[in-house]
Amino acid sequence: MTGSDILDDTTDDYERLETELVAQDRDAARVSTSDINERSARHLVDELIEDDVVTPVPDQRVLVHDPSGEGFDSIIQLAVFHRGWTAGRDANAEDD
Repeated sequence: MTGSDILDDTTDDYERLETELVAQDRDAARVSTSDINERSARHLVDELIEDDVVTPVPDQRVLVHDPSGEGFDSIIQLAVFHRGWTAGRDANAEDD
């Protein structure tokens, strides 16, 4: 390209914009777990226990996530895991 053609070429700008938009779409599709605090985690885990998704094992001070078989000694870890597990399961269901 010569002269004004170089200045008029926006191919690189378009590619950068497209890359940025794809990255934003990926970020929007991800489940955020950073917003889980002690209170919201406790509320979620209480609901999961009520729905028989989580089983407390008092003598071992562990909460077992029944669908996955994973055990947790932290309510926050369990809440984060369950959100991620649910998101992964939902994503797999959409792919099928």
